[in-house]
Amino acid sequence: MTAPFTDLVSRDNPRIRLLAALADDPRARREHGQTVLDGVHLLECALAAQIPVLEVCVSLSGCKREEIAALLDRLPADLALVRVPDAVFNRLSPVDTPTGILARIALPAPVVAKAGEASIVVLDAIQDPGNLGAILRSAAAAGIGDVWLTLGCAQAWSPKVLRAGMGAHFHLRIAEQVDALAALQGYEGKVVATGLGANARTLFDADLRGALVWLFGAEGQGLSPALFERADEILTIPMATGVESLNVGAAAAVCLFEQMRQRRAHGLLVGHSIDS
Repeated sequence: MTAPFTDLVSRDNPRIRLLAALADDPRARREHGQTVLDGVHLLECALAAQIPVLEVCVSLSGCKREEIAALLDRLPADLALVRVPDAVFNRLSPVDTPTGILARIALPAPVVAKAGEASIVVLDAIQDPGNLGAILRSAAAAGIGDVWLTLGCAQAWSPKVLRAGMGAHFHLRIAEQVDALAALQGYEGKVVATGLGANARTLFDADLRGALVWLFGAEGQGLSPALFERADEILTIPMATGVESLNVGAAAAVCLFEQMRQRRAHGLLVGHSIDS
């Protein structure tokens, strides 16, 4: 049974102002250690991953939508529920087409995994939220557990990246503002980047079965020179004649699933399935 709503109508209400700040302002998300999830799917993913939900905000018209009403009936009875007029909700929503439901959650504590225990994806200065979310989604689907974001990346827990990630965040350990060179100091395993170079070889000829560190760089300039130099191996992705490059999100997906294919072919992945 749905818990009782608190009806709020003013945009100046402190709870509304907090939601608006979390939706729009990276500094507010860092200051409060919180973010907002937009839509039924992300909220369901958070609940399935047992992420603590602090508050749910629904528009008046959203309350009448079948999938939202069904979700509200499954929420804990003590969860704070806020109901607002559509005009107020539309100002809160971080997307062009408001879904009718937002949830406020605390950001998970960042964990910088020790390189060498499992494969890690390092993202360097990737600023496009769609690309960042897509890579996180591919990483989770390919069985990667840890993703490091360098200082120049878009904020992983922004609403736009969350929306592009489609729930992948809740299957990953994401560390932001990582000094990747420092974190890799002393690491003796393989560090791999995509790119061009005299010693580059094709992705499909590389041995990717073991734990390694993947480096993927920004959309335009690629990896920073220092990180590119840190790579032990440079790989190219075979493409049709006349095609020069792939979007970084697509390139990352190709690489991570080639690693997964090799590991599965050698019996290193058991019972691993991917949902579309």
